[in-house]
Amino acid sequence: MAALARSFRPAMRLLSSSRPVVTTKRGYADEMSFTFAAANQVYYVGANVKQVDVPSFSGSFGILPNHVPTLAVLKPGVVTVYEADGSKKEVFVSSGTVTINDDSSVQVLAEEACLVDELDRSACQDVLSKAQSQLASASSAVEKAEAEIAVEVGQELVRAAA
Repeated sequence: MAALARSFRPAMRLLSSSRPVVTTKRGYADEMSFTFAAANQVYYVGANVKQVDVPSFSGSFGILPNHVPTLAVLKPGVVTVYEADGSKKEVFVSSGTVTINDDSSVQVLAEEACLVDELDRSACQDVLSKAQSQLASASSAVEKAEAEIAVEVGQELVRAAA
């Protein structure tokens, strides 16, 4: 018991000492620097935005200024950007990553991306139909896995274009 008390004594001294507590404040209380790029286009570079909603494999979530630093993998779906002027932009992504940094900056890097307004519903339906055909005819585990991914992307494309 005495050994236990000796091990807690230094910790108790730290807790009861009158040393000032130093805290650091993350910057940009109401601002969020946002960068969004894909292989085919750059959508935002250091833009000031209010909020970004992203689809991730751990669940869809919204990002506001001072969000806890996070790294997430994007799943097929729509990234919604609420711009500083109150307008909203929706971009379909096939996959990618989102990084939220300690300074409130956010980066979205997409494998493929397209503005939702530019999606052609019949073309999206064709993508889904072809992916479903590939899945039905897949003979190996690799072909099946690739086709399942294509079906998921196709389903989300159709949903986004609706």
